[in-house]
Amino acid sequence: MAKFAVILPAAGRSSRFKDKHYKKPFAMLGGRAVWLHSAERFINRDDVIQTIVAISPDDRETFHFKFGSNAAILGIDVVEGGAERADTVAAALARVKADADFVCVHDAARPCLVDTWIDTIFQAAERSDAAIFAIPVAGTLKRVATDRKIEETVSRTNLWEAQTPQVFRRQLLLDAYANRDGFQATDEAQLVERLGRPVTVVVGSPINMKITTREDLRLAEQALRALPKPKLNRPDHPFAGDDMWR
Repeated sequence: MAKFAVILPAAGRSSRFKDKHYKKPFAMLGGRAVWLHSAERFINRDDVIQTIVAISPDDRETFHFKFGSNAAILGIDVVEGGAERADTVAAALARVKADADFVCVHDAARPCLVDTWIDTIFQAAERSDAAIFAIPVAGTLKRVATDRKIEETVSRTNLWEAQTPQVFRRQLLLDAYANRDGFQATDEAQLVERLGRPVTVVVGSPINMKITTREDLRLAEQALRALPKPKLNRPDHPFAGDDMWR
């Protein structure tokens, strides 16, 4: 059985979330933090040997106060990320166990996952070395100038919106980051593409949404009620239902 390490980037600035108490991965969703919902889908899988959450150095003290017990009990490694996403993932990638065959990167603020979706993307990566979830762009796209005037309508033909999880053979992702040269990719697939290596797209779901604004929390709460719950055999999370940041 292939072995997977999982990286959950949670070091972003959350500038669009607009909450003075929380950054989006740490906001409460259905009684526990957003990032814990994401982590729960991976920590109990037999094929996952390591789960890493990467946080901002600015959040270190608060994170350990609020979630240190959760991370310890659930066996989650905590690393400090960088100023940009690629820097954050690079810091976590340096901590991935050498016996991991594949690395899965999943947004900590993307909590609405289903176990069978993870099965699908893991299997796709095993077949092709690199696989991501994405959905076809459905809306009409406009290119807009700085004065908010439309410049053109952009064809959506063959355009897809990337999601996570994104899963890569470990050495391939290491090579992609070694070749980065300071390039600030917005997802891991972009770095693999720069190597000239193919990345397989697996059709994702609109339910697999990323929390960006506070309104997204309400949508995610409804989605979580409809999705099957993860199967957890580990002790319950301490403080999971406590809102200690307000």
